[in-house]
Amino acid sequence: MELKLLINGKEESLLSEMTLAELISQRGLNPKSIIVEYNFELVTEENWSQIKLHESDRIEILRFVGGG
Repeated sequence: MELKLLINGKEESLLSEMTLAELISQRGLNPKSIIVEYNFELVTEENWSQIKLHESDRIEILRFVGGG
């Protein structure tokens, strides 16, 4: 079953159902250096594994960038 989602404003397809935590892991992202917005709400890392992704979900993944 293919799911279409908006991730960082771009439509993407997932080939299987997964949780938000699985999506983050699959992309090789460091959970300590990102924040995640799921359907317009900030979600803490502790809750990622409880969120199953669905058709038309909107996900924003933002990385912390150091500078100076």
